[in-house]
Amino acid sequence: MSTITASQVKELRDATGAGMMDCKRALEETGGDVAAARTILRQRGVAQAGKRAGRETTEGKVGVRVEGGVGTIVAIGCETEPVSNNEDFLAFGKRVLETVERDGPEAVGTLEEERVELVAKLGENVIVRGAASLEAGDGETLAAYAHPPANKIGVLVRARGSEETARMLAMHISFGAPSWTRRDDVPAEIVGAERQIYLNSDEVQSKPEGAREKIVDGMLGKRFFAAQPGGVLLDQPWIHESSKSVGQSLTEAGAEVLEFVRFSVAE
Repeated sequence: MSTITASQVKELRDATGAGMMDCKRALEETGGDVAAARTILRQRGVAQAGKRAGRETTEGKVGVRVEGGVGTIVAIGCETEPVSNNEDFLAFGKRVLETVERDGPEAVGTLEEERVELVAKLGENVIVRGAASLEAGDGETLAAYAHPPANKIGVLVRARGSEETARMLAMHISFGAPSWTRRDDVPAEIVGAERQIYLNSDEVQSKPEGAREKIVDGMLGKRFFAAQPGGVLLDQPWIHESSKSVGQSLTEAGAEVLEFVRFSVAE
């Protein structure tokens, strides 16, 4: 059996991030061949990643960036808060963000090997929960917001209007977590099912029959369309001035929301 030196173990450990004893065993199996030992560790990492794939990832970070008329947002999930602040985890998140910014969301797959190695190194599940990019057209504005200090929620918005209004809108979306932008976006069957629930409720059935439809319309507006979280963005109370809806506030500011992406690693 070849004698495994400390320098070989260090070289392999620096290259893979694996534990010292794992590196030593892999080197012993390969007769001191560092490249072959690295392959073994990667294969074992794939196996570990597979075992951890089903674990929930309710911690992590959302990264957002706007540069040169292109906005990028990614969500990287992990299992625990300490790992979400780990240097290797944060470095991986940065590489995902840069890759999506350069090559688009579909390029996340090119980092799968690195993700698997990170799972093996950190000892818990790490996944890319989401990745998206938006591009501003003529007269359009992009705004990004990550909710501090944990950065577990992030928003990217494409809008018309001032940068300040777009950023305020992104902040609102991080809190309001709307499911749709406007009422027309809500599938008719969902609205119909919600209407029927209200209509059949004791609260409505106790009212005069002729008034029930109007009462249900009001309930839909306040309890469904304006709901936070969920609901319709333009119907929600504006977090910066709750006496107004988001739609009213945007109209007064001469702004219009065109598209948004919201990621939360905790949801």
